[in-house]
Amino acid sequence: MYSGTVRRPSLVFFTLLAVSLARAQEAVPPPQPPQEDINRRVFGLLSNHRTADGSAPYQPITIRRKFYIGAMDSVDYPAYALPIFIAGVYQLADRNPSFGQGMEGYGKRYAGAFADQALGNMMTASVFPSLLRQDPRYFRMGKGTNWARTRYALTRVFQARNNEGQWGFNYSEWLGSTSAVGISNLYYPSDTSNAVSNSRKLVMKVGTHALSHVLREFWPDWQRKFFRGKP
Repeated sequence: MYSGTVRRPSLVFFTLLAVSLARAQEAVPPPQPPQEDINRRVFGLLSNHRTADGSAPYQPITIRRKFYIGAMDSVDYPAYALPIFIAGVYQLADRNPSFGQGMEGYGKRYAGAFADQALGNMMTASVFPSLLRQDPRYFRMGKGTNWARTRYALTRVFQARNNEGQWGFNYSEWLGSTSAVGISNLYYPSDTSNAVSNSRKLVMKVGTHALSHVLREFWPDWQRKFFRGKP
């Protein structure tokens, strides 16, 4: 039975996760020049290292580059900010009540939210794209009506390019997100790690990725319109 503290395996898990992210970041070369001139952070809050110009001739990326993308999305400074908000929402809703309240409960929720985010990034941007020879980048449509571009962005969780540039089902997104949710059962209380809870977390994770694609699609336009050229 859950005793009110984080499971013992979670301490080992968090340590291994931190070491893996650090090694992944050190092992890869500096970022390749982006295919388009876009800010690497959407509104300064969303890491934007996996966006590419969909109208440019396709160029595959290496496994090392895939791990760089996953690592940067996981350890870039905005990655530490979003879990602050998520943990606050979970605290107010008393999600995972075994964590308790106060700073101790908030700390556990923050650690869980950060681990969820890092696992999702590494699994969907690095591990499974490398295993399945798929490209984890989001290829901007860049032109067309707002509705067409929004629909395109939302459906990229179902479509991905392979290393030859051909479109197919995005196995990396779904297998990676499912794996991340499964691993999260190591550090969440057993009374909340059931099929219904895991299914809900999977839908939320994939849905969040779909919404992030919409932001990546329109961010360069918003940046040029509202930010550049202004004092």
